Amino acid sequence: MPLLQTIGRRLAHYLSKSRENTAQVATCTPENLAATLKPGDVLLVEGNSGFSNAIKYLTQSSWSHAALYIDNTLEPPPAGEEPKVLLEADVNEGVRTLPLSEYTPMHTRICRPVGLASKDIEKVIEYALSRLGHHYDLKNIIDLARYLIQTPPVPTYLRRRLLALGSGDPTRAICSSLIAQAFQSVRYPILPQVISKKTNDRACMQCHEEILRIRHHTLFTPRDFDVSPYFSIVKPTIAHGFDPHALTWDSPRYLA
Repeated sequence: MPLLQTIGRRLAHYLSKSRENTAQVATCTPENLAATLKPGDVLLVEGNSGFSNAIKYLTQSSWSHAALYIDNTLEPPPAGEEPKVLLEADVNEGVRTLPLSEYTPMHTRICRPVGLASKDIEKVIEYALSRLGHHYDLKNIIDLARYLIQTPPVPTYLRRRLLALGSGDPTRAICSSLIAQAFQSVRYPILPQVISKKTNDRACMQCHEEILRIRHHTLFTPRDFDVSPYFSIVKPTIAHGFDPHALTWDSPRYLA
């Protein structure tokens, strides 16, 4: 194994370890989360590992990881095992599927694409599944590791470029780039570049039209699905009939 890959794997194993007493607890019940998710949803996760901290710093966001909800696309699991309903790019295992219970104890957010037909959702999931077994881009780990040694004063406009570093090998991916590619395979926008161009309409010489340009997949981060105007944010507690009047408070008085 080349030296760079060896270093990358060791760093990945070390940086992916959870940090004690730093995890953000879930804001909804596992039952509500499971009942709310739909195929094609992107589940954002606030991780608590060293690797997660580097991503959160560079993106100035709570979200350090993203997984795609694929529902019951795979064969039923053996008796006694949970169904694997999420697909992700893991720093140690590469592109894999896993049960929802891996993330139900953690702070999560559901980002749902709007306006896609069922056949498009199926294509997105098929694209992601075709990447199963691909390796994580370990050079990305090396690129990020330096920010854990000393947090540099990096200007905001440069942070996205720092995350885009990597090998560029199409058989390797990070979590957000894998999901971005899946949606781009059906030409669904996440945060495209918007170019304003004059129209050819002689009756309206001042008219412009907006043209979307696909952003390279290595430039996407988990935060982009949260701020994208093309994904709706779905909160399980509200989706399942939240009633503020039904809450039981410890004190009958409002706190000053």
